[in-house]
Amino acid sequence: MSERLQPGDTAPDFTLPDADGNEISLAAHRGRKVIVYFYPAALTPGCTKQACDFTDNLEFLAGAGYDVIGVSPDKPEKLAKFREQESLKVTLVGDPAKETLAAYGAFGEKKLYGKTVTGVIRSTIVVDEKGKVEHAFYNVKATGHVAKIIKDLGL
Repeated sequence: MSERLQPGDTAPDFTLPDADGNEISLAAHRGRKVIVYFYPAALTPGCTKQACDFTDNLEFLAGAGYDVIGVSPDKPEKLAKFREQESLKVTLVGDPAKETLAAYGAFGEKKLYGKTVTGVIRSTIVVDEKGKVEHAFYNVKATGHVAKIIKDLGL
């Protein structure tokens, strides 16, 4: 089981391919706050709802000084299909090796329909301008999560 991050921890840096195969790194966002959210799979109902919620609130979040990056174990080709199919504006990156997911405590044992399985733990980490964890939310619900983040951040 990977360690969960706590506020004050240094957020693990990552460089992962986006839907177009471009390398996206957390370090490139220094000086801005970043909402990094981890979701199990593109093109599934809950993950679609969550990605659409982030897209719908992207302008508001950007205006408040936040960038948003969605991370899943999907390959760039699937992310591109997801983006096109759902008209997503949020930056999506793929972590097929699950190294970044594990580094953020977003991969491990979880309950799914009453059974214990190993997989992506739906999580959101808010990283400050200096690369430190400001908030760490684990086992979040796909629906209503973006509204809850906005409320928790006092925006």
